[in-house]
Amino acid sequence: MISEEQFLTSVFWAQELPRDEQERARRGITLRTVEAGAYLIHRGDRIDNWTGVVTGLLRLGSITTSGKAVTYAGLPPSCWFGEGSLLKDEPRQYDVLALRRTQVALLNRATFHWLYENSVAFDRLLVRLINERLGQFIAQVEHDRTLDSAGRVARSLASLFNPVISPFMGSHIDISQEEIGLLAGVSRPVANRVLQELEKAGLLRNEGGGVTILDLERLRYYGE
Repeated sequence: MISEEQFLTSVFWAQELPRDEQERARRGITLRTVEAGAYLIHRGDRIDNWTGVVTGLLRLGSITTSGKAVTYAGLPPSCWFGEGSLLKDEPRQYDVLALRRTQVALLNRATFHWLYENSVAFDRLLVRLINERLGQFIAQVEHDRTLDSAGRVARSLASLFNPVISPFMGSHIDISQEEIGLLAGVSRPVANRVLQELEKAGLLRNEGGGVTILDLERLRYYGE
């Protein structure tokens, strides 16, 4: 079980619940560490938890029949995901891989459904997250079809700092150029070139093993 202090400081939606619901949720959460390169979830797995990223970085994607890895989203700290599979009670449709050593919080199925059936605050949270995620994925389809590699790298980075989906992100993320390339669907050299371009434009600052965002609004619309 997660401690009360860690629950309140690392689970962004904890403060939205009444006190009794907070305690119910806290007692339903356990922590797990996933090593870099390991799968947290495989496509086809039955989902028994709603999952939140505490530290680290996950990649949501799949492997095509030809063996090509396809990335749909990066899952940074404070991002919670998997509510769709729990609500529909269906096997997971995508793989979830740890790009670096990652700690996750797991809210068990029984507690998730109790909150869903009894908590107005929790239901509002789910609607907000699902609505924001839907808009994000629709935008990603548009970006993949209309933007060049620079635009895709910029949008992939910006999506990690979505204030609704990942509100505890701040302005910095520990992420490598290789990881950025994986999320944007470009090679590491291309990611390196684009990051230098974005830094010269004043949108971000490249740091050892990470990136600090200086102008998130411009980064979101870069390439248009």
